[in-house]
Amino acid sequence: MPRPTKGPRLGGSAQHERHLLANLATQLIVHESIKTTEARARRLRPYVEKLITKGKRGDLHARRTVLKKVTDKYAVYRLFEELAPKFEGREGGYTRIIKMVPRKGDNAPMAVISLVLEPVARKEVVDDAIATAKKAAQKAVADEDKAAKKAEEKAEKGGKAEKAEYAGAVRLEEGATDAPDDDHLVKGNEDSMKYHVPGSRWYDATVAEVWFASAEDAEAAGFAPAGGAAAQKVEK
Repeated sequence: MPRPTKGPRLGGSAQHERHLLANLATQLIVHESIKTTEARARRLRPYVEKLITKGKRGDLHARRTVLKKVTDKYAVYRLFEELAPKFEGREGGYTRIIKMVPRKGDNAPMAVISLVLEPVARKEVVDDAIATAKKAAQKAVADEDKAAKKAEEKAEKGGKAEKAEYAGAVRLEEGATDAPDDDHLVKGNEDSMKYHVPGSRWYDATVAEVWFASAEDAEAAGFAPAGGAAAQKVEK
């Protein structure tokens, strides 16, 4: 006695279910796509995929086995002679199920089950495509790294050359902290574009990139008094 299938049965009896699945499989083989309820589509999928597997075998025993379930001779002929060659190279996954809007009236979930007849790319072709894509991705990453390194080197080399020159100002070498002479005592900070006169609040704590002779020279170069004109004791 055949082992009963788990879950709710399609139809009122096991015999009714067998006839129902056979009819659905016949229509799917003939039309390649049918619309039915989602429950029937899910039960039909393994049923018809087993028939397609036997159709790919193509021998007399497989044909007789299919005829026991699908009695329509045209459907069996179409399965073995027309559809089976299209599934060559495809190892399973012969059908697809697409959910549709529920049916009007009883709101039953509907679906379209169809045969997957698109050609399958050979494994060698797929492997070559994957390898090519990986090489291209690695090359792109390597090119980005080279470009970033070149940009960093260029920035390091051109950092000193890009420093601006100001009229009436003196720029000392990096690391120098003392004023260049007694005439240039006003400190200019390029990060903040502020200047500090001797005796002002932040004068001693400020590291000067450029030195000016007067506050007027600093303002002419685009520097502003740190903390305002009053803090730098600038007379307007």
